[in-house]
Amino acid sequence: MVNKQKILIVDDDSNIAELISLYLTKECFETQMVGDGEEALKVYHEFHPDLILLDLMLPGIDGYEVCREIRKTSHTPIIMLSAKGEVFDKVLGLELGADDYIIKPFDSKELVARVKAVLRRYKFAPETSPASVSPQSEFVEYPDLIINLTNYSVTYQGKNIDMPPKELELLYFLAASPNQVFTREQLLDNIWGYEYLGDTRTVDVHIKRIREKINDHPAWALSTVWGIGYKFETRQYIE
Repeated sequence: MVNKQKILIVDDDSNIAELISLYLTKECFETQMVGDGEEALKVYHEFHPDLILLDLMLPGIDGYEVCREIRKTSHTPIIMLSAKGEVFDKVLGLELGADDYIIKPFDSKELVARVKAVLRRYKFAPETSPASVSPQSEFVEYPDLIINLTNYSVTYQGKNIDMPPKELELLYFLAASPNQVFTREQLLDNIWGYEYLGDTRTVDVHIKRIREKINDHPAWALSTVWGIGYKFETRQYIE
C-alpha cells in the first residue's frame, strides 16, 4: 500500500481549513488541521507533514514566525495563504523560506495544482551522502564550486552549503548552461514547473539568497543582465 502524502493545514478559519482538507482528501492526501501558530509548531513535529499550507494571519504566533521557526531546522515545503496581495507581503514570505504564496480567495483546482507542483519539485534528500552518488549523477563543477543535483548538495570552497531545493535547482540550471542569459519568466517556468501567477520577483528573492551563501569567484559569477534576467558567467582564470 502506498503511503499518502501528508498536508498540515494551518488556518484559524475552520470553514476554510475544512474546505481545503476536503479538496486535498479527494486527491488522496492525508490532512491535519490546526487553528493557531503555537499548535502548528507542536503538531508539525508530531505529524511530520510533507507540506504545510500556512495562513499568515493567525492568533498568537503569526504565519511569518511559524515559517521562520520551521526553517531553522527543516526544508519542509511551505505554501503561504493570505488575503494580502501586496508585493511586499509576497516577497517577505518568500524571503523567510516559503515555497509559494497563494492569495485568498483561491480556486480549489489552483490550490491543488500548486500543492502538487511544490511537492513535485521537492526532491531534497538530506540523508544521501556524497559517497553514494552514482557515476551517472547530475552535477556541474567549477573552481571552488560543485553543484550536485543527484544528492542535492552544494560544495563551495570545500564546505557543504545548506541550500533549499529551489535555490539549488536554480543555481544548477544556470550553471549547467554557462553564459546563457535566461529571463525571469524562463527561470520560473523551468524551476517551478508551472505558470506562476504571482510576481516574478520570486526569482530575484532566490538569487539574493544564493548570493548570500556563495560569493562570485574569479572564474565565475552569478550575474544580473539588467532588464532581462540572469546568467552564470564564466571567465578566464589562472590560479
